[in-house]
Amino acid sequence: MTARKTIRVTLARGVAGTKQDHRDTVRGLGLKWTNHTVDVVDTPSTRGMIAKVGYLLKVAGPDAK
Repeated sequence: MTARKTIRVTLARGVAGTKQDHRDTVRGLGLKWTNHTVDVVDTPSTRGMIAKVGYLLKVAGPDAK
């Protein structure tokens, strides 16, 4: 079994005052509150989600941008 690459994502800013679809994207990543950190599997769909709300996040992991 191959180990899956993950990216560590932290919600650095609150979602108050942001668009509803951005709040939904943050929730889709599994983030619930400010400074909450989760590990997500590195797939093109999660990369797209991270790119969409990148201004709210801190990202660590392979090739973090």
